[in-house]
Parts: sequence; structure tokens; C-alpha cells
Amino acid sequence: MLNTNITSCLLFICFFFSTSHSSTFTITNNCPYTIWPGTLAGSGTPQLPTTGFELLSGASVRIASVPGWSGRIWARTGCKFDQSGTGPCQTGDCGGRLQCDGNGATPPASLFEITIGAGNEKDFYDVSIVDGYNLPIVVQPRGVYGSAGTCNATGCASDINMGCPKELQVVGGDGVVACKSACEAFGLDQYCCSGQFANPTTCTPSFYSSIFKRACPRAYSYAFDDGTSTFTCKAYDYAIIFCPTSNGAKRSDGSQLPPPSIEVGSQLAPPSFEAGSELAPPSFEEPNSKRAAEMVSSSNILFRPLRISILFVLAFLFV
Repeated sequence: MLNTNITSCLLFICFFFSTSHSSTFTITNNCPYTIWPGTLAGSGTPQLPTTGFELLSGASVRIASVPGWSGRIWARTGCKFDQSGTGPCQTGDCGGRLQCDGNGATPPASLFEITIGAGNEKDFYDVSIVDGYNLPIVVQPRGVYGSAGTCNATGCASDINMGCPKELQVVGGDGVVACKSACEAFGLDQYCCSGQFANPTTCTPSFYSSIFKRACPRAYSYAFDDGTSTFTCKAYDYAIIFCPTSNGAKRSDGSQLPPPSIEVGSQLAPPSFEAGSELAPPSFEEPNSKRAAEMVSSSNILFRPLRISILFVLAFLFV
């Protein structure tokens, strides 16, 4: 009887861990200058092992998530932090600190958003320029789980700053450093999809969101831009590359520097790709399901409560 109970318990534990799904995020800076990525967890989701860090040109960092994690990842530019990690950023600032610690990006900022599915549920992910744009970004899922099939790359590889309308421009020392959304620039309900425009029937693409959509057809350009902008997958790793078409850091002879790789809190085996390698041309398909309502909001995390349940089961069996 005892052996049967132990076997059943082991099977339960194996089933639990086989259905728990988490991913790593491999963030690469292919820009020819330093950036400072930031991360923000959604409501009910723990923060990642780091919420902000410096990333030199050509460098790569892998960050581990947990099952059911939901949140945002973006990059800040033009930051000036002192020894205590305090200081402003030109774009994407999160409370004037290196570690964002629960603060989101100050618009405009290009955002990667994801909700990792619990158990056998798929991940929902997108790249959003609803809050404006500061850097090109491409996201490529790698290492697909089980029968998830082919997962699609998404993002915004175009430099929207170069064609940003004057009324939306954020100008810094090096010229246009970001492009505001029309909502931020004008504060009108029709651009913010608020008030009487707070539904997909009355809030339609504007002149300004159409500029973003033409430049980046697979990125979110306004609040109800779901149909061609949300993707599903179930992957071990999401490669997040800033400035994907840039040459990045180079040696004095013009050759490419290999990206140094730093691992933050990862417990998964590395995916079978090199973080600094070229992405294959993105293969897009229309999503078959609507955008997850809980994207970057509440997400049920099963890992902790189920782990506690295991302890109770073990205690019951061996008392």
C-alpha cells in the first residue's frame, strides 16, 4: 500500500512539473550604443530577477521567468545613472532609477508584452507601439514546446523616428530620439480610445496610427489593433533583439564583435541558437484567437499554490 502511495505521489509530481511552463527571455542589444532594458510584471505576477540593467552594444542577457508570468520588456536610451543607480533617461524612463522596481516605461517606448500560458495553455505575445516608439525591436520564439508547431516572429524593425511627424517628435541631443503616440501628443479621446471611443466600433485607426501600422504592420498601433498584432506560441525562449537591422558593436578593423552573454536567474537549458546571430526572415500568420484580456494585467500563477499542495500530499502519505 505504501509503495502504491509513493508511486502515485511521484506520478503526481512528475505530471505537475511536466505541465508547468516557464520561459527565458534572451535580450540582445544590436544598437551601436548602450541601452538600459527594463521589465515590469503584470498584476499578480512576481517581478523578474532583474527589473533594469545596463546592456552594452553587442551584449546579450538571458533572464528566467516563472510559469504563468505576464509582463512587459522594453529598452531605455540616453540614461545617466549615478553610483546609487539614480538618474534620468531620455526615453523609456521608469521612475529615474536603474532598477524599475514595479514602475512602467514613461511613453514613448516600444514594448514587448507577453502572458505565458499555464499548463498546456499557449503564450500570448505582441510588440506594442500604442504608447509610442523609441527603438526598433524584433521578437523571435525559440525552442517550441511539444506540438505547438511553428511560432512566428513579430516586432517593429523599422526606424519610425526617421519618419515621425513633427508634432509627435521627441527631440534630444542627437535629433529625434522617440516618436509619441497621438494619444500622448494631443490627449483626445478619439486617439486614446477612451470616453465614447472606448470600444472597437467607435475607435478606429487614425491618421497617426496608420503611419505606425504602415511602418510596422505586425505591431500594435492603437488600442483595438488585435487582429494582426497578437501571436500565440509555447516556447522555451524568446529572443528579444533591439535594433535588429543595425550592425551593432564592431572592432577597430570593422569586424563584428561577438556578443558577451550574461545569465540572470536562469535554470533552463540554453536554447540551440546564438543570441547574436541573424534572425531568419519573420514568418507571420494571422492569430486564430483574440488578444488575451489579461495581457500585462492579472495572470494566475499556479506554481506556488501547487507546490504547497504537493507538500500537503506528501505529509498526508507519510504520516
